[in-house]
Amino acid sequence: MTGNGPGVPGAEARGTIKVVVADDQSVVREGIVMLLGLLPGIEVIGSARDGEEAIALTGRLAPDIVLMDLRMPRCDGVEATRRIRAEYPGTEVVILTTYADDDSLFPALKAGARGYLTKDAGGDEIVKSIQDVLAGQAGLAPSVQRRLLERVTAPPPAPVAPAELPDGLTAREGEVLGLVAEGMSNSEISHALHISTATVKTHINNIFGKTGMRDRAQAVRYAYRHGLSRPPGRSHS
Repeated sequence: MTGNGPGVPGAEARGTIKVVVADDQSVVREGIVMLLGLLPGIEVIGSARDGEEAIALTGRLAPDIVLMDLRMPRCDGVEATRRIRAEYPGTEVVILTTYADDDSLFPALKAGARGYLTKDAGGDEIVKSIQDVLAGQAGLAPSVQRRLLERVTAPPPAPVAPAELPDGLTAREGEVLGLVAEGMSNSEISHALHISTATVKTHINNIFGKTGMRDRAQAVRYAYRHGLSRPPGRSHS
């Protein structure tokens, strides 16, 4: 991180921007505080070693912005962000972290962070993120913006083919067999699947023909064995 930033445009008009820095690494935390101290219009009013301290400082000092690391002890940055945005909505959160992978980025944004920067950001980039967030916009690093765009424009995943049923049973025959195993009559199955009773009988005849079963008792055991239904009282977990 470098400190050649231009300061926050419009800071004079809105007053000094109050910032709390949260990072569990003391060297990094002190470096961020020192960098921000060089930027006109920004005042660091507190620093925290973990998410719990960040939440407490936010409640006590009412900063405009919390610059939040993600991976911290006791309470991580995602949980701290969620609680700050819920309990102190006047304070915005900008994530400042080493990580820009999906598992870090999307939970943080969902928790309420309005900005997301990586720790190679310079002073000017931090200032711009703060400015954008306080103006009601997203303060995202260019790499994060590209990642979000890729996520939004990526083609949907190919549908997963349903698991193949035993003995060549069709999906509908599997449904009927599962309901037979639950003790339903033909008329009850007809009502549940919105098909005629004659169609239910046809499906059952096809099931018996494909599997070699002769009666409903065998059908129940077959359904249990192949996971098409569960015995009464058996947990689904």
